[in-house]
Formats: sequence, C-alpha cells, structure tokens
Amino acid sequence: MASSTPDPSATDSATRIESHGIDHIPDAERHGRPSELFSIWAAANVNYLSLVIGGALVLMGLGLAQALAVIVVGNLFWLLTGLLAVSGPAAGAPSEVITRAMYGVRGNRVNNAVTGWTISVCYFALNLAAAAGAAFALVEKAGVTASTGVKIVVVLVIAAVTLTIGVYGHGLIVRLYLPLTIALTAAFGVVAYAVLRHADFRYAPDAPLTGAALWAALLAGVTLIAAGPLSYTTSADFSRYLPATTSRRAVAGWTALGGFLPSVAVSALGALAATVVDMTDPQAALESLLPDWFSPVFLLALVLGTIAINAMTAYSAGLALQAVGLRIRRSRSVLVDGTVAVALTLYALFVSNFLDTVSNVLQLTVVLLGPAMTVYGVDILLRRGRYDGPALMDESPSGPFWYTAGVSPAGAGAVLVGGGLAALCVDTAYTGPVARALGDVDLSLPVGMVVSGVLYALLMRGRVTR
Repeated sequence: MASSTPDPSATDSATRIESHGIDHIPDAERHGRPSELFSIWAAANVNYLSLVIGGALVLMGLGLAQALAVIVVGNLFWLLTGLLAVSGPAAGAPSEVITRAMYGVRGNRVNNAVTGWTISVCYFALNLAAAAGAAFALVEKAGVTASTGVKIVVVLVIAAVTLTIGVYGHGLIVRLYLPLTIALTAAFGVVAYAVLRHADFRYAPDAPLTGAALWAALLAGVTLIAAGPLSYTTSADFSRYLPATTSRRAVAGWTALGGFLPSVAVSALGALAATVVDMTDPQAALESLLPDWFSPVFLLALVLGTIAINAMTAYSAGLALQAVGLRIRRSRSVLVDGTVAVALTLYALFVSNFLDTVSNVLQLTVVLLGPAMTVYGVDILLRRGRYDGPALMDESPSGPFWYTAGVSPAGAGAVLVGGGLAALCVDTAYTGPVARALGDVDLSLPVGMVVSGVLYALLMRGRVTR
C-alpha cells in the first residue's frame, strides 16, 4: 500500500517549481537541516558589491585598520538577520506573513509594498546592471563587440537565468547554492592571493581624518556595511521549510555565519586592494592585479555572484507581492518582479542615469529598514520565538492579528517614529538638521533602531498574542 505521509521532496524539489507561496507549510512537508542555510547566505554574499564597498571605505579617507574595523562592526548586524530567521521554522511561513504579527493584516500590506517589494525590485535592478557591466566586458574579451543589441541580449540572458532560479524556488536554491558557494569561494581565493601579494598592510591616508570628520566617516562606513544585512528582513523565507523542532540557535547561527564570514572576507579584500589601486573603477582596478588568464574567470564569477543574490531577491519579492494582496501564484509573481527590474535596468543603461537616482534613494533605505528589522527582532524576543502559523493566515477582522482596523498601532507607530527621527539624522542623499548640527555625523542607523525597538517593546509588552 502507498504511504499516506506526504513526501517533502515532492513539494520542495530542485527539479520542480515550488508549489507553496505565502501559505503555511504543514509539518509533514518540513525537512532539511539548519546547516543548509550557511551555503544559501554565503553564495549570495561572495559578490562584487562587497568588494566595491570595502574599497569605498578607503576612498572615504579611512586607514586600513580603521576600514577593517568598520567592516567587522558593520557585519555584526548579520546577527539580527539570523535572529529573524528563527521565526521561519516556528511559523512555517515566510517573513512577509509573519510580520502581520507586528503591523496587522492591513498594515502589513503597506509594509510589504514599501520595505518588501519596492526596495527589492530596485536592488534587483542595481545588481542586474552591475552584473551586466561585467558580462559586457566578458563578451568583449570573447571578441564580440558589445553593441546595443548585444547588451540587451546579455541583460535578458542574465535575467532569465536569475528568474529561473527564483521561479523554481526554495528547493533549487538549497540544492544549487552549495556548489555555487564552493565555486565562488575558489574564484575569490585566486583574487585574494593576487590582492594579498600587492597590498600595502601599512597603508594610511596622506591626510588622516580626525575629530568630527573621522567619526562621520566611521559611522557612514558602518551604515554602508550594515545596509547589506539590514536589507534581508526576509530571512525566514529560506528557513520556513525546516521542522518546527529545529534548534533556534542553529538556525540563527548558520544564517548569521553564512552572511558574516564571506561579507567580512570579501569586503576586506576590497579595502586591501584600495591600498595599491584606484577603486573608483573596481572592475578594472582588480583586473590589473590578476593574471591575464584569470580575468575571464573573474568576470564570470562576478556575474554568478550577482545572479545568486538576485535570485534570492526575486524569490522574496515574489512573496512580498503576494503578501501585498495580489492574488497571483508565486512563480508568476517572481516573473512580474523580474519584468519590472529588467525594464528599469534597460532604461537606465540606454536612456538615462535612472539607476543613479535609485542608488541615492536606496542609501536612505536604512531609515526604514533599520527600524523595521528592529521591530521584527524585538517581536521575536517578546514572543520567545513562538508563532502560530495557521493563525497568521487568518486575514479576517476576527483574527488575532487584525488589531485596530487591520493595523497594529504599536508596530506602525514604532517604525514611523523611529524612521522619522532617523530621517532627521541622515547625511547621505541629503543632510538632515541633526546631522548638520553634529558636523555631518550620520546617526540615523542607531537612532532609528534604538527608538523603534524601545518604543515597540513598551507598547507591546504584556499584549503579545502567542
């Protein structure tokens, strides 16, 4: 007789399109080990962006030791990403649904529209443009002129590969990202060898920063690094298939470690490279340090690393689109995200510098993402990591997460107040009044996170529904 117990591999397979979206994952379909989370997050963070950010710290005027310290401190925010991942196995639901506990059913739709879908699509477009730049250089090395038509084809091919991974979903990501992590680590190992051979370990800027200027650079650097882990408010998306009894420490630890180690290592390489080459054009600067035979491999690694991070972004953006209230299958929602991102990328590459504008806007995302992630983390601590997955699926006014007219005053209020105060402290795309008064010292990250976290804890203490 055939067994009546569902086979988890049948619903979450690398060779089949994932059937689940934002719905609850039944216990019978849970599977996997928390150690799988390491390669998922590592593959997404052995990437070009970390090299660029590491080099940018030196360009900001920091010495090598200061830049390395900033890299370590900024990447400690991966601990918060790991904490958020704990809610996945507990609820058997993605972050986009779990946040109903913080904002209410209706409030969460707004949260997903802004901090979920919109920001994810913008990041997708920026990363796709970066991958396209490396791919154009790779095409030129192959002897093909990168004409406008060729560039369009290259962008579409990269997007197609990325979206295929996102459409197939969780099962393919788990299976694919371990070998991808190994391949990318090997490629960046060669880069590390070349950089370490030439790096100036005694580097110090000709005019070292002091006083307020130094503090402004240090805080700006930490914020720049921290923006990476803070952008992953969706870490439960990739842990929700694990059994509910999975160790919370293991889930948090493997997630945080998978993001922290490669981010620190690759960013440090960028900083070390900046001691001997001009990192204003990172791709060309790094190629000058590499052996000629390895240059095409390096460019291919840049493309693959960006595909890895964008596939995860597209996957979560697809879930966010469902959580906004759009009745569409997850596989199709991923394609919608990709179509919008590709359109933005092509417009930016061939019509205007639109992505420069988007990049400036994304510098401000820490104003919202910092408070949003803090509220999420505080909620997990208040509930001691306990979430009722089926109850989170209840969108009716009689449900436990309807709160007041579908909005939680505590969650919405904490994020709005924390974000509003953080906006006054910004010194990126614009200079807020607080930053101006402090000599351009940007305190938006600590102010937004501390205020929103404390306020949410005070408003929700004793009112948490388990």
